[in-house]
Amino acid sequence: MNKETIYHFTGIKGSGMSALALVLHGAGYKVQGSDVETYFFTQQGLEAADIRILDFDPNNIHEGMEIILGNAFPDDHPEVKKAEALGLKVTRYHKFLGHFIKNYTSVAITGSHGKTSTTGLMSHVLSLNVPTSYLIGDGTGYGDEQAEYFVLEADEYREHFLAYEPDYAIFTNIDFDHPDYYQNIEQVFDANSQFANQVQKKAIMYGDDPYLQRLADKDHVLYYGIDGDYDIVAHHVVRDTTGCQFDVEVLGKHYGQFRIKGCGEHNILNSLAVIGFCCLEEFPADKVQEALSSFAGVKRRFNVTEVADMTLVDDYAHHPSEIKATLDAAKQRYPEKQIIAVFQPHTYSRTLALMDEFAQALDQADEVFLCEIFASAREQDTHQVSSEDLAAKVTKPVQILNLDDMGPLMGYHDAVVLFMGAGDVPKYGRAYAEALKSR
Repeated sequence: MNKETIYHFTGIKGSGMSALALVLHGAGYKVQGSDVETYFFTQQGLEAADIRILDFDPNNIHEGMEIILGNAFPDDHPEVKKAEALGLKVTRYHKFLGHFIKNYTSVAITGSHGKTSTTGLMSHVLSLNVPTSYLIGDGTGYGDEQAEYFVLEADEYREHFLAYEPDYAIFTNIDFDHPDYYQNIEQVFDANSQFANQVQKKAIMYGDDPYLQRLADKDHVLYYGIDGDYDIVAHHVVRDTTGCQFDVEVLGKHYGQFRIKGCGEHNILNSLAVIGFCCLEEFPADKVQEALSSFAGVKRRFNVTEVADMTLVDDYAHHPSEIKATLDAAKQRYPEKQIIAVFQPHTYSRTLALMDEFAQALDQADEVFLCEIFASAREQDTHQVSSEDLAAKVTKPVQILNLDDMGPLMGYHDAVVLFMGAGDVPKYGRAYAEALKSR
């Protein structure tokens, strides 16, 4: 890469694209980009870094540029056509990233669930111990000109992670998701298996996942888990309302005792994977613990707000397994309180494919409210499924919630309300918070 080249991001407001732009900018490269006029939250970081954001226009493209194309945009985009006419290099986002990480000791985190939280935690722990650049799926990106490590979230959607050949990788789990691309879980497994083959040093995998266990014949695989026969294992786990404590053993040797603020078994497992990696890279256990204790979490992962006498939690959970994990964390942290789930299904295809699993997960709440399905831009409503269909399968008390009427939620006191989903469910949380203030 050349420090004199201008790296132009076509579609710079995408979460991955904006994060990568921030990485390159922080690493000392010249960066600009273009997108639609609509405001996106990802602009905040770009504007704070004084990265130039233009409207889409082929006149943005000039000699001396390299184009990074967002995956949401076609190969015949006007800016791409202009770049090709000028003989400029055009690279898709994930392929550019795959090439870029070869300059570092790279750590990729993948999995159907938990990859953003684990990537955030790994980035935090490493950054406090050694110069590190990182790219997180919540739109966070950071570049350090002195970086030795690069941490990235590796998304399995459309097999984009196959563009990466990282030194290390963490596999949190394999589950069926993205039914608009994968037809069944075996296809998800096949993609993960291929990605595992591309890991250069060690692949750290959750030991209780039946699909990841099928990769046990690979010499570079290490498994992590709780109280079992694992390469990286947590013993003497204690869970309370303020977090979790446990001892960690790596390859038969005691590494240290650790305490985390996060509640729920999934947070223990995410931390265990990071701790295991740090042991392999010979970071002192006390330095790892120090970093763990200051981790504040990532965007939209169990973010808590207290309003009046209510506890509001905003969480990205949009798959049955994630809903179960979020409810588990809520019950650990608030064992004496009523747990109310407000869930916005994300995409028609996922809602239809996992209908029964969603109902079973939501039944772990005390009461349930459903928002209308959030429609992804990549699919159309075929009228095959609705939130009412999901409500019919939930056995706990359930209602459909409308954004302009928070009345059904106003009768609760000293309870926890979880606003879950990958769409725009936070606006329901904001509307409820405003209603509470005037109650």
